[in-house]
Amino acid sequence: MTTRALVALAGLAVASAVGGWSGAASARQNVAEAPFTEAQAAAGQAAYVQSCGGCHGRTLSGGGEAPALAGSTFMGSWGTHTTQELFTRIRTSMPPENPNGLSADTYASIVAFLLKANGAQAGSGTFTNATSVPLASIASGQMPAGLMAGGAAPARGGRGRGGRGRGGEDDSAAPPPPRMGLTVPSTIKSYTSITTEMLANPPDGDWLMHYRTYSGWNNSPLTQITTKNAGLLQLKWAWPLEDGMRQQITPIVHDGVMFLSTNMTNTVQALDARTGDLLWEHRLGPIATSGQNATRTMAMYGNLLLYPATDATLYALDARTGNIVWKTRPAEFPDDKIGGIMMAKDKLLVGITRCNELDARDHCFIAGYEANTGKLLWKFHTVARKGMPGGDTWGDLTDDQRSGADAWIAGTYDPQLNLVFWGTGQAKGSSRDQRGSNGDALYSNTTLALDPDTGTLKWYFQNAPGETLDLDEVFERTLIDHGQQKTLMTVGKSGLMWKLDRVTGKFLDVKETVFQNVWAAIDMKTGRTTYRDDILEKKPGQAVASCPSPSGGHNWQATSYDPANDLLLLPLSQNCAMYGGGPQLFYEMPGTDGNLGRLSAYETNTMRPVWSFQQRSPFLTGVISTAGGVGFVGDFDRTFRAFDIKTGKTLWETRLPTTAQGYPTTFSVGGDQFVAVPTGYNGGSPEQKPTTMLRGEIQRPTIGHGVYVFGLPKRTVE
Repeated sequence: MTTRALVALAGLAVASAVGGWSGAASARQNVAEAPFTEAQAAAGQAAYVQSCGGCHGRTLSGGGEAPALAGSTFMGSWGTHTTQELFTRIRTSMPPENPNGLSADTYASIVAFLLKANGAQAGSGTFTNATSVPLASIASGQMPAGLMAGGAAPARGGRGRGGRGRGGEDDSAAPPPPRMGLTVPSTIKSYTSITTEMLANPPDGDWLMHYRTYSGWNNSPLTQITTKNAGLLQLKWAWPLEDGMRQQITPIVHDGVMFLSTNMTNTVQALDARTGDLLWEHRLGPIATSGQNATRTMAMYGNLLLYPATDATLYALDARTGNIVWKTRPAEFPDDKIGGIMMAKDKLLVGITRCNELDARDHCFIAGYEANTGKLLWKFHTVARKGMPGGDTWGDLTDDQRSGADAWIAGTYDPQLNLVFWGTGQAKGSSRDQRGSNGDALYSNTTLALDPDTGTLKWYFQNAPGETLDLDEVFERTLIDHGQQKTLMTVGKSGLMWKLDRVTGKFLDVKETVFQNVWAAIDMKTGRTTYRDDILEKKPGQAVASCPSPSGGHNWQATSYDPANDLLLLPLSQNCAMYGGGPQLFYEMPGTDGNLGRLSAYETNTMRPVWSFQQRSPFLTGVISTAGGVGFVGDFDRTFRAFDIKTGKTLWETRLPTTAQGYPTTFSVGGDQFVAVPTGYNGGSPEQKPTTMLRGEIQRPTIGHGVYVFGLPKRTVE
């Protein structure tokens, strides 16, 4: 479908939503009962728990990128739409990794359950895919008391098309649950304890943390792979990981040992990084945890490997054996998750995400722990409460009406300043009309500078005050020195590339990296952004054009900084959406010629663009760079490529079994350099939105989680 047609359809959605759903509500008097049976709703509740609850939550309240499916927010978006439109939307887009993967009867029963959860009364007629009545004529948005009591929803998991949790009608042949615990015991004998000095200056051949270094560069000093020999790269070994859930890992490497984790079963493994041989394995569990959340980061310190499980349990394992040294659960609410984790000296810093309960106790936070013992040292809540600094930026909202500012991406650290820099996500609900406040909503979409020893806030800069289009500014803060000036650079979903003074937080500069139409103005003295008028005046149920879409011009796929050429390498996404009027309708970004993916290089001193590479398929890995002049990145269409950092020219590429997804790393063992890339097919909005737009055009398997390791032929190395 062309961009013009998509926009036209979006315009119809806006027109239908402008009147709100109050007019349709009057028709409620003429409908004695809703077009579904009680048996359908009961079957739909079971199907929801199995196939939908992992993303949308056990109480249908939504979370992360998954919208609420009950209540005023849902009705504000869907009240003017028909039950047939809702059925079609769910069938054609859910589950996101396997659209149309359930039976028609199952989809119909899920819609019946959603109607009941929004106050519709069951009747004698059976709901079918042809049933078409306005939702507001039969539903009020009021959930019946006790409907979801005790209803913990397991997440979607599965092992491929038709497997458990993926729409299979017959689970009788499903494999038994795997054995848990320390299933492969062993002891790594040659292991160097990691010191604070090593964290600050890691060995050249190691990749000790999420971004490799405190500064967030994703850059390696290794030089064996160069622009001249990168074309000779070949597969050295591969390792499968259990399918299911969101797999976006960073392979961590120390002393020739690679440490991996599997999101589906919370399995942590140590492998020989040269050969891929398994050294030890600990299946921590649980399996298929409620609430989708990607485990992107692990951390290392001393002899410890620190792992955040999907049930928000924080583990410290002995990196030599896999044995549990200590564990703790930072959050008290069952649906909360651990976002990014990182080390700063001997402190383990932990960000909390998906803290979506409307309860003053469930505000997101960043916490500091004593790494050796797991002792909690401090917490910094990212939602400003009444009576506290910034509390007035939420208007009259009570503390239990304030939510969001998730810390779901790991921060960076400057040892000289002894400051950790962390980004936060948007306020919840994700639009102002849903929140009921037009205030700035601190500390959402903010750059925070914290003392890692005490959690004290030293300064902050709000990148998107009062954000209202689900465009996070949470992503990595890259620390770069320009002469005597210490700067911080970051790119959020709106595609703005920010430069701040990291000593004071003072705004220095900003640059648009993709086409954007959400900001009408940016004050170049203060950096404060101002929305278009129609966005500020948006009413519930109305849709507005958002370029970029909520999948973001930039998202969790991390940037890389190449110090040799002063280049920031950005994986960018180019699509737009009509946002806020029911189903999001996506269209190609103007001026892109249909290219959804873009890799660009910017000189950080001047902020000028140096080169860009565009393609139809979006990039779904972070970028890494090396002192050999070679960068690496992977994409939706299963391609992993090496490119020339100076020009963007592709030097080598290969096809993988499924989407390249997660964070590549490079390391050396015995003098040989290797490059590792993970694969996955469940990646949140940067993966789901392109899946919708590329359906029928790009085919990729929905199995194949794994890690692939490449290196040069032996004769080339010698």
